[in-house]
Amino acid sequence: MYPKIELPSTKTLISTAASAAATAVVLRSFARDFIPKELRQYFFTKCHYLLTAFSNEITLIIDEFEGLNKNQLFYAAELYLSTIANPSVKSFRASLPEKEKKIQVSMGGNEEIEDKFIDFQLKWRMIVQRTQSRMVPFPDEFNSSMKTEVRYLQLTFHKKFKSKVIDEYLPYILERSKAVKEEKKTLKLHTLKGDRMHGIRSSPWQSVNLDHPANFETLAMDDEIKNMIIDDLDMFLKRKEFYRKVGKAWKRGYLLYGPPGTGKSSLIAAIANYLNFDVYDLELTDLRCNSDLRRLLIATANRSILVVEDIDASIDLSERKKAEARPPKGMYPYQYNQGSQASFSVTLSGLLNFIDGLWSSCGDERIIIFTTNHIEKLDQALLRPGRMDVHIHMSYCTPCGFKMLLTNYLGFTEHPLVLEAEALIATTKVTPAEIGEHLLKSDDPRLALRGLIKFLEHKKENGKVGEENLEVPKRVVVQKEDGLKEIIKWFTSVEMKEKMVKKDEVANALKILVKFLEGETGNDVKESDTSLASSVAILSESGKEDGDKTE
Repeated sequence: MYPKIELPSTKTLISTAASAAATAVVLRSFARDFIPKELRQYFFTKCHYLLTAFSNEITLIIDEFEGLNKNQLFYAAELYLSTIANPSVKSFRASLPEKEKKIQVSMGGNEEIEDKFIDFQLKWRMIVQRTQSRMVPFPDEFNSSMKTEVRYLQLTFHKKFKSKVIDEYLPYILERSKAVKEEKKTLKLHTLKGDRMHGIRSSPWQSVNLDHPANFETLAMDDEIKNMIIDDLDMFLKRKEFYRKVGKAWKRGYLLYGPPGTGKSSLIAAIANYLNFDVYDLELTDLRCNSDLRRLLIATANRSILVVEDIDASIDLSERKKAEARPPKGMYPYQYNQGSQASFSVTLSGLLNFIDGLWSSCGDERIIIFTTNHIEKLDQALLRPGRMDVHIHMSYCTPCGFKMLLTNYLGFTEHPLVLEAEALIATTKVTPAEIGEHLLKSDDPRLALRGLIKFLEHKKENGKVGEENLEVPKRVVVQKEDGLKEIIKWFTSVEMKEKMVKKDEVANALKILVKFLEGETGNDVKESDTSLASSVAILSESGKEDGDKTE
């Protein structure tokens, strides 16, 4: 027989619990008033250590900020957790940042998510604590914002998997977060700020959304050229380790050259949309010195396209010519010069170091694109591989490009008027921009094509007139050259040699004439004309004297 046990009554239990709670409140108040904060923290730390000493789990803390800088691992983990959130999570955070199109979702505060990696389980927990207001770098490294809470992540797992978590799991999170970030990315077009130099730590770039619809499928270019560009871009993206192996910065340079209106800007937008890279539009005339150029390169993000348009017209890059005398610098060399007195000191060597020197390695996976309407004006040092690796000639519209324009603007490529227009395009220099403008002039496809044909016929007629005007002086020059060659042939005949040998003056005159025809004289135009006139006069006098003797 077991002894009979009498259980305490409910009233007794409630009374005991209330007494214990009151005692705890008194002890807590006593400890807060009489025990120093440091001693209390030491006591709680020892108690926590005693409780966890018998546990097989360890916890990894990932703070949002490391000092005054962002902890990139925290934001990578937060982005990763938004992709594995399960139905057990009760709260989320949703936001739409400025200039973004897609809503961003993250895990709410004090929520817990379980994850599985390889063959073990992990547990994530987001901790959010209210704190005093403080300034932190947000949303980028140059600006600050007020924060009123502290956030950090707790990652709990079995202690035997510690090496796998640090060496494999966390790198996996970083790579996965990059892919998720690219999927949610909104393309940006960055340009220089007008007041970027007022603050030393201010960002020199400002951005807007890049909504240009151009892509390779709708680009009015020959298919062969488009496929070459796409293959080159794909190969560039896959060769990170190859570039590192051969000791080159992971970048690629393109030169787009050709007349205006041939689609250089559209090709840049198509490359940006294909690669999902932001575009940085660099205006060289806004810079004062080479250090500005280096500072902009540092502030440019990876996986981006740096564009320098009309490089031949934006600044004088030639260092081969005689340098002009520069005015002395003022007391404040960092002030901008106004009006026509503005002088820019970005040099060719500074630009070359920017795109192919030590500073070019300050970043990975970059495309640098230069555009020009006059490739012959560029310095040869810029054109070599390693600076402008791929040269793309943006020519006038071809029949293949014309069919693409018809598909984009009219939706068809088969029509009797199309054949007539295509024949004219094959023999006329016309840009895709001009054709597109005429196809937009009417909603009726036939009227648009007839207007285009009329424009092409008019342009072809004007071209023929121009060619005829250019041919007239050419024929005159040819005739003059033939006449002078006949003179030389006559003066170099056997019977004339004996006479000319006796006259050194005549011989020298003939030498000058020969050099002039062969283009060997090093004198300028005026000196050449003077020498030629003197030579002809001497030869004429020689001819008269010989005639008098014969009579």
